[in-house]
Amino acid sequence: MSPVASRRRARSACAAIVLVACPVAAHGQDAPTTAGAPQSLPDMTLDPHSPMAAMPDLGVDWPDLAKPDAPLGILPPDETSPGAPTLFLPPPTQPGAGGKPAKAASSRTTETTGDRRYALAIEGLGDVAADGLVERFDALSSLHQGEGALANVAQIDRRAREDADLLRELLRAYGYYDAEVDARVGGAAGPTLSGQPRLAVTLSVTAGPAYAFRSVALPGLAAAGRDEQALAHAFGVKAGDPVNADKVTEGLAALKLALGQRGYAFATVAEPDITVDHDTHEATLSLAVEPGRVMHFGAYRFAGKRVFGMHHLLRISRMKPGDRYDATRLDDLRRALIQTGLVSVVQLTPIRTADPQVVDVEARLEPAPPRTIAGQLGYGTGEGASIEISWQHRNLLPPEGAVTFRGLLGTQEQLLSAQLRRGNFHDRDQVLTGQVAIDHQNRPAYDARTLTLAGGMERQTNIIWQKKWTWSYGGELIGSDERDVIAATGQPRRRTYFITAAPLSLAYDGTDDLLNPSRGWRLSAHVSPEVSLQGSTFAYVRIQLDGSAYQPVGDHLVFAGRLRFGSIQGSSADRIAPTRRFYSGGGGSVRGFGYQKIGPRDIDNDPVGGASLAEFGLEARIRFGNFGIVPFFDGGNLYEQSLPRFTGFRYGTGLGFRYYTSFGPVRVDVGTPINPLPGDSRVAVYVSLGQAF
Repeated sequence: MSPVASRRRARSACAAIVLVACPVAAHGQDAPTTAGAPQSLPDMTLDPHSPMAAMPDLGVDWPDLAKPDAPLGILPPDETSPGAPTLFLPPPTQPGAGGKPAKAASSRTTETTGDRRYALAIEGLGDVAADGLVERFDALSSLHQGEGALANVAQIDRRAREDADLLRELLRAYGYYDAEVDARVGGAAGPTLSGQPRLAVTLSVTAGPAYAFRSVALPGLAAAGRDEQALAHAFGVKAGDPVNADKVTEGLAALKLALGQRGYAFATVAEPDITVDHDTHEATLSLAVEPGRVMHFGAYRFAGKRVFGMHHLLRISRMKPGDRYDATRLDDLRRALIQTGLVSVVQLTPIRTADPQVVDVEARLEPAPPRTIAGQLGYGTGEGASIEISWQHRNLLPPEGAVTFRGLLGTQEQLLSAQLRRGNFHDRDQVLTGQVAIDHQNRPAYDARTLTLAGGMERQTNIIWQKKWTWSYGGELIGSDERDVIAATGQPRRRTYFITAAPLSLAYDGTDDLLNPSRGWRLSAHVSPEVSLQGSTFAYVRIQLDGSAYQPVGDHLVFAGRLRFGSIQGSSADRIAPTRRFYSGGGGSVRGFGYQKIGPRDIDNDPVGGASLAEFGLEARIRFGNFGIVPFFDGGNLYEQSLPRFTGFRYGTGLGFRYYTSFGPVRVDVGTPINPLPGDSRVAVYVSLGQAF
């Protein structure tokens, strides 16, 4: 027989890929058994004159006569499959290289009695190029799920055979079609905490050669014309690449995304068809594509309930009538609508129109509950305890006019405020803000009763769209009755201030996460020109610069550092209202010291604030799963002069604890001052949401 005639062509079944959710269609002579599917019995025909073979070790304990019998061929459920019986049949054979049956998943058991703990080891994966295979196996392994608990040898043996099948199928998904996995159960693998040796379970892998694609074809893609090359590049899989289910799946998703980005609103992509040749250790891949026409966007059509008007929807959308259709912009609109907090479900569906080159989009929106009641507890050494309650209606002044009423009751502050935030005001991601607040602060540095009216405009950043650049500008009208003391004599005084301010800010954020950054850097500048009336009118400018950087080291450690500089130009610190001066010390400043405890003090040892400051902070963020510890070292000082002198720094150190949630880390920091002043506490505790910086 010629080599061509003798060549085995087998189109692999999706079992080689099904474990990684690949929609690859495959076929041929060697379709493997899918994990979990019923398994057929092997050929049991025997020669009556042949010697009798040794009885196989079935791996089943003697029955407990006190329990009811189980149906024939069915094992009762155990902790590996609660509530579901397991079909107990001999393992099927698997095809191997050259058309010969591969070695079946089996196990050799040397011990058959007693409940034991066990330890799993895998041999033979050292030369296998399959990133993520071990992690995927660990997540699906029956042995790993039951590891640490007592099990009888029959259960351990069955889990070992299941895991051998699982590991072989995963290897096939990475292109190792001739892989064989042998399971061994027996021997000791080291003592448990009780001193009893654990049972050794070993999966021995013979991976065989890694298959590669001989050819990759995308029939029908030529209809895309000048986009053909870019779309083929987006698919990414090409001749010579290893046969890898993950890469095929990723390429399929990337191709569909690229078609949508380039205007092919109604493109169709068939399931990949893979043909495997076991003689040459190669495969061919064919993926049929029908791109259709390039479409242009026409209009949105509302279906169901209206949450916004059409004008506001077009303001949020980045795709305007007449633009080339782009599926990624629809996905952007979907997330933007959810981000408003007024929509719970969004369905955006392309619809054909009478014009064969124009597509409309049907928008079906389900409104979300518009009201929220929230509460918050906080504590900080020097700041005391506080409780906050707020009520919000996110669309009281439509569209997107959120009104929030907030009350704060604390040991050092009491506050009542009403705030308006109108999202997407005149432009996407632009927010109009307005606030009225009555505030009483009783700090060691001052006692102030303040009425504030403020308004402004800002470019917002959030978890979904973390912006590189953000800015804000606005105005404030402040009336404040403030009591402090003359620093030199300690004599109390009371002054009333009327202040007009025009705060401005500009910030750059190059980090990878808004609440828990691990890479990149940030820089921000805040400038507030202010005019104050107290006896006479005078003006000054408050300036503050903040910078921070983050550097990961491995998978579990991030080094973080920050700098802060502040300056008030145009007036002495003593003339400026105490609430408008700089202060240092506390959970967002130099930890280890109490709130506002760093800097100049009066004769009663109370802080008086300053006209400039300089601070730094260093952290090592060590994370283990959802928990973490953070050693930190902070330093800084406050000065009466308008420029910081970088002398007399106060240093604090300590240890932080983190619990990482889906919305950010919960922070508990415990610090102590290294060079305290008289009256400083030896321990300071800070509790809040989010990292310190």
